[in-house]
Amino acid sequence: MAAPKKGKSASAQSRPGRSLALILVIIAALTGGMFASGHTTPRLGIDLAGGTSITLRAVPEAGQESAINKTNMDTAVDIMNRRVNGLGVSEAEVQTQGDRNIIVNIPKGTNSKEAREQVGTTAKLYFRPVIATELSGPGATGTPSPSGTGGASDKPSDKPTDKPSDKASGPEATDKASGEPSGTPTAGATSQGRAVTEGLKAADTPSPTASGSAKPSPSASADPAVAKLQAQYAALDCTKEADRAKAGKGTKASDSIVACGKNSQGQWQKYVLGPAAVDGTDVDKSKAVLNTQNGAGWTVTMDFTDKGGKKFADITGQLAQKQSPQNQFAIVLDNEVVSDPYVRQALNGGTAEISGSFGQQEAQSLANMLSYGALPLTFKEDSVTTVTAALGGEQLHAGLIAGAIGLALVVLYLLLYYRGLSFIAMASLLVSAVLTYVIMALLGPAIGFALNLPAVCGAIVAIGITADSFIVYFERVRDEIRGGRTLRPAVERAWPRARRTILVSDFVSFLAAAVLFIVTVGKVQGFAFTLGLTTLLDVVVVFLFTKPLLTLMARRKFFASGHKWSGLDPKSLGAKPPLRRTRRPSRPAGPVDPKEA
Repeated sequence: MAAPKKGKSASAQSRPGRSLALILVIIAALTGGMFASGHTTPRLGIDLAGGTSITLRAVPEAGQESAINKTNMDTAVDIMNRRVNGLGVSEAEVQTQGDRNIIVNIPKGTNSKEAREQVGTTAKLYFRPVIATELSGPGATGTPSPSGTGGASDKPSDKPTDKPSDKASGPEATDKASGEPSGTPTAGATSQGRAVTEGLKAADTPSPTASGSAKPSPSASADPAVAKLQAQYAALDCTKEADRAKAGKGTKASDSIVACGKNSQGQWQKYVLGPAAVDGTDVDKSKAVLNTQNGAGWTVTMDFTDKGGKKFADITGQLAQKQSPQNQFAIVLDNEVVSDPYVRQALNGGTAEISGSFGQQEAQSLANMLSYGALPLTFKEDSVTTVTAALGGEQLHAGLIAGAIGLALVVLYLLLYYRGLSFIAMASLLVSAVLTYVIMALLGPAIGFALNLPAVCGAIVAIGITADSFIVYFERVRDEIRGGRTLRPAVERAWPRARRTILVSDFVSFLAAAVLFIVTVGKVQGFAFTLGLTTLLDVVVVFLFTKPLLTLMARRKFFASGHKWSGLDPKSLGAKPPLRRTRRPSRPAGPVDPKEA
């Protein structure tokens, strides 16, 4: 028999233990990662764990159909994520569905009515003057009292802010001035030491500096409204979700409020803010710009409407004359401060720029927040589905029973038809199940994958797809035995043909799953994702486990001898007698008869 050509798979076939060792290492690594992450069970979707699913449809203003675009929808998703998080909700999902819908999935334990009110209303963006600010929570010291309820009080705050940056002598006349209070961005946008300048030019005149030594004693106010605000500010702890959710709630644009936000060091900051001086709807557009002319780096530019430009000029003219921190204004979205830049001069041109040590992502995030105030979109509720935990548990139980029944039927068929070969098939199914479970558990915290009821259905369908791959290979081996070959050659000769068929079949299944995932929305995507994942795992298991294991089993006497319970008995398969080469009879020595020649 000719030796196999160099580069062929003969060497790999003779050492199947390597493939088995590789897949065992993969399983061990994934399982170790699962336990190390602390997420040992797949994350469950709303329909299984219980909760509320809200479908919102974007409705543009008249003549503004182009407002429904990816940028605006992504900005709306970002805002709604902030709102849901403000309710203290963990593992909530907010995602776009199609080109104009947003799906909000909120798990059990959340007030569904409050959640609907939060995500269904238009975001409120205001520019408010800062009256007082300091660090909040354990470790913060000092409690400055607000100087009043007005927006641009001439009095400094009763006590300078506790932030180290506020101890500097005041703002500098540069785009990256240091020593100003930090901002409270969202999604990574920070504004420590950031200034607001007119247009794209740096200011030439710094605002008056604050005296770091001025520490007036707090004094109670005779005005009940001011006293109430002082009490709210003193009691506010922005490190607590409940306090942040209540801060500024129920107030009007004309009211002074207390608010929370994070600084660039990730610390919570609390504020007393004056009445809204400019509405978010007064911003015509905002964008992140890379300013290379004066080394300012990434900046955020704002263009105001005619009415908004006048209001912004008035408030910046007042703030530019104040001391820190009252020369700042807070950009407040849904009663949370997203940035608090300081003002160097009155800005009269209808445009402004926020400059500082921005990165591209944080500048873009702040620009999106500012743009949302002028977003010509509202959102209408299309559907609200509430699933109780009990109903979700029943659905999961029913899905698991269906999966167990399907698996039992497949195993029964394999035992009856393939006998000893069914051991290899069941071992392969077990490996596939372990890989599927571990990967789903890891994908929950990694990409937010949640196992919903359609995804469970996809896993059940995958049992049949996986078993089908084993059957294709087994039948190819049995065909070779029917042709008169012994088991070991039959296993190797059957593999190339079976491999091609398995790959084509799995490619078609994966392609269908990919198309379904792309063109569908909502829960159907869970079915498509699970089907695609299990199809890929089927290829891995067949190549790295099923084929090497059958190669090893073919060396065992039970299978190699064609035992009647092995499933590879040549007699029961109707095998032909082995092909033998016929030889011509040898001629006797002596002269050859001419007639025979």
